[in-house]
Amino acid sequence: MKATTTLIAFLIFILVIAIPPAALILTGQGAYIIPKFWILFGYISVLTLLVIVMVLFVQRKNSELYAQAFLAGTTVKILGTLFFVLVFLRKNQVDKLVFAADFFYIYFLNMAFEVYGLLRNLRNQNLR
Repeated sequence: MKATTTLIAFLIFILVIAIPPAALILTGQGAYIIPKFWILFGYISVLTLLVIVMVLFVQRKNSELYAQAFLAGTTVKILGTLFFVLVFLRKNQVDKLVFAADFFYIYFLNMAFEVYGLLRNLRNQNLR
């Protein structure tokens, strides 16, 4: 999978996962979305984009380090996200169940895209 293909797929993916929360807000079901949801969404999406770009860069330079770069990027992402969540919850009063649902919706779908990209790239390497 080429870098441009991966980045375009990521942008489409982000737009697709932004539709349900936007639809909830527009239909008046805002109780299921935390205040400042889009800050959390943007932060995790940017972290995911940075991990994807870093992994693609490592793949071009040295494809043998691809899996290690993915694991390192994912570790940095989870630590950065946990620190952000700590600060976010200290500064904002939110319903804990709604926050957990929103957080896991964003985080796990972004993680699923990262794993999808990893599997696609590893499969392409095996075909060569």
